[in-house]
Parts: sequence; C-alpha cells; structure tokens
Amino acid sequence: MSWTNEILSQDIPRICTALADWLACMVYLAHMRHRLSGVRFWLASAAGLAVISTYMVLTDGFDGALFNLFYAGSAVLMILFFLALCRESFWKLVYYCARAFLCAGFASSLMWQLYIWSAFAYPGMRSIPAMILFWALLYALTFGLVWRLEMHGQQDNGLDPGARVSLTVAFMTFVFYVLSSISYAPFDTPFGGGNRMDVYNFRTLIYFSGMALLYGYHRQLWDLQEKREMDALQDLLHLQYETYKRSQESIDLVNRKYHDLKHQIALLRSQGNEGRNSVLDQMESEIQSYEALNITGNKVLDTVLTSKSLHCQSQGIQMTCVADGAALNFMSAMDISSLFGNALDNAIESVSKISSPEKRLIHVVISQKKSFLCIKIENCYEGQLHFSGGRPQTTKRNTRYHGFGLKSIEATAAKYGGTVHINAENGWFELQVMIPLTGKTGNS
Repeated sequence: MSWTNEILSQDIPRICTALADWLACMVYLAHMRHRLSGVRFWLASAAGLAVISTYMVLTDGFDGALFNLFYAGSAVLMILFFLALCRESFWKLVYYCARAFLCAGFASSLMWQLYIWSAFAYPGMRSIPAMILFWALLYALTFGLVWRLEMHGQQDNGLDPGARVSLTVAFMTFVFYVLSSISYAPFDTPFGGGNRMDVYNFRTLIYFSGMALLYGYHRQLWDLQEKREMDALQDLLHLQYETYKRSQESIDLVNRKYHDLKHQIALLRSQGNEGRNSVLDQMESEIQSYEALNITGNKVLDTVLTSKSLHCQSQGIQMTCVADGAALNFMSAMDISSLFGNALDNAIESVSKISSPEKRLIHVVISQKKSFLCIKIENCYEGQLHFSGGRPQTTKRNTRYHGFGLKSIEATAAKYGGTVHINAENGWFELQVMIPLTGKTGNS
C-alpha cells in the first residue's frame, strides 16, 4: 500500500488524542485550586498522562459504535483526572471537563487534518521527525491560544457554576460529540462525505462550533457574575455608609449628653462631700477617656473607629489605634466608611472566634510614608488559613457571596491608584493598603 493510501485509511493516532486530552485538562486546571503543589503536582499530572495514553492505546483498532463508546470513555478519565488534582466542587469539575473535552477534540482533529494536507502538499512532511515537530508546534499554538483566551480578564477563579449550568454544558458537549461522530456511522448519512478529507472537515468544523458556542456561554456567565458582584459591592458600600451615618448621629447625641453630664458633675463637686467627690472623679475620668477615644483628624474616621471600638468593648476585644486621620482627607466619606468598616468588620469577626482574652487583639495604624498613605490593620487569628488568588478562602458552606468585603476594600484602594496586600503568619493576619498621595488634595 502506498504512503498516500495508508495515511488516508488512518484516523487520528490515539497517542495524539491522549496528548490533546491531557493538554486540554492542563489548560483548564489553571482555573481551579489544586490539591497538590510543586513537584507532586507535576508528578501526578505525568501519571495522568500515562493513564490516559495507556487507555487510548489499548482501545485502539475498534470501529463504529465501539470506537465512539471507548472515545467517550476518555471523558470519564478526564473528570477523574480533575478530581484527583483539583479541590473544587463536583459541578465545577464537570463544567470545565466538558469544555476541555471539546477543546481536545478540536485540537486533535485540526492537527490531523492540517498534517494530512501538508503531507500531500509537501513530501518532506512525510518523515517521522517532521510529523512530530508539526504536531508539537500546532498543539503549542492551539492550546496556547485557548489558554490566553480563557485567562484574559479572568485572573480570579471565582466562577463556580452550579448543577444546572454544568449539566447544560455537559449536554451541549454530548450533542456536539454525537454530531462529530455521525460521519463515522456504519450507515449512510447526509454528513458522511465522499472521502476522508470531507470527514475531517466536517468533524473539525463541528468541534470548532461547539468550542465557540461554549466559550461565548462562558463569557456570558462571567459577565453576569461580574455584574452581580458589582451590584453587591455597591450595596455593601452604601450599607457601610448608612452605618456610618447612623453611628455619627448616635455618637453626636452621646457626646452632647456627656457634655451636659460634665457640667452636672462640676455642680455636684462644688457642693462638697469628700466621698462623693471620689465617685465624681472616677466618673469624670471615664468620660474624658471616652471623649479622647478616637480623635484622629478626620471626623469620618473618628466616627467609624469609635463605633467599632465600642463594639469591641462589648465583645471583650482590645482594639488599639494610631492614626493620622488628616492623611485621609482626600478620600470621600463613603470610601472611608466603606474601607475601614469592611476591614474592621472582618477583623472583629475573626477575633471573635478566639477564646483566649489576651489574644483578642486588633491593631490599626494609619500613617504617611514618603509619598504613600499606609493603612495597616492587624488581628490575631486561630486555625489554618488557605489562600486562593491572593485572598483567604472561607470556611463557610456558602461560598458564592463570600469575600465581598475584601473585594470592596480592593475596589476602593484601586479607585485611588492603590494596592492591597495580605499576609498571615505566626497567628497574625495583616491587611495593608498602600495609596499614593501625589497630587491628592481636598477634604472628605
């Protein structure tokens, strides 16, 4: 048999299909949290490639229904691969596995179609080294482009589709796979084509259509989630501002009462009685300590800190503050109340879980360092923290709307050209916000 007839009679080499499946899995693994890291992750990945390749080689040589059945079985191996390496919800794994399956099918189909065309057009491509180099380059270009498209604007891996979305995507993948396999049916169909190249063209087009449709659906899901997050952040921003205004009204009322009380104490003191004067001295000392509780140079910050300090006192939490509030005067009242309200709420929530009184501590430092505003909020914590995308992961069951407080802080900092850094070690959690002060003037 001539080389031309021999290559026309073959389908995609199974080892190439296995490599495409593995590469597609690796591309979509970038969107998920891993169970392993470093060398162990790559060793497990290599083991996955070996298992998929072995399965593909052992199931080679079957036609018709058995071919389709065994090829569909590779999807099971792909989801097992995800389960072994990823620490995500089952439905998220199903979602990305379905997309990886179509991606692998498109890449392998496109590679084989272009290689056959190149081999006929250029006889030098018919050597084994040329064939391997062609496969490697085309896979690198295809999966590199897919990785770039998937990662564009999606550094956060927060998209977590539920059962309905994942089952929809899985069903769509199944439909496209069936359509791509019609040309291999053992009976005549309108999609069979007159020769192998027609079959390859049809299959590649079907896989590409499926990829494009699912990518568009994915972008729509992402945009909807971003809109929901922006709405939630705006709600949180207004909630913190409303809390600030209510706190301001309450604190103003209390301050007026304390001011009147000081005059009443002075009047009682003028009437003599040594025992009574000692009690009045103690009351006056407590009032003065309250009045000096938070005077930072920024009234909005004073209100937020005072409100949170009183809450900490009621919870047995010790909060200390060293703040140059005047450095915040370029920020709006809404942004100040949102940033510090969210940061302190998170710190208080964390410290409240600590049973030891001497560890229920929160430190707030606001200062100017060279041309930067530096905000540092530290609190003790207990237990083990895990980070994903630079943010601590929640231990709560409902993770869909977790982390909006921190996202709001990041959005506020970014509004003024600043950045947020988080560090957790030795039982201390540190949130640091750095905002450049160059050219920033005005009052809150």
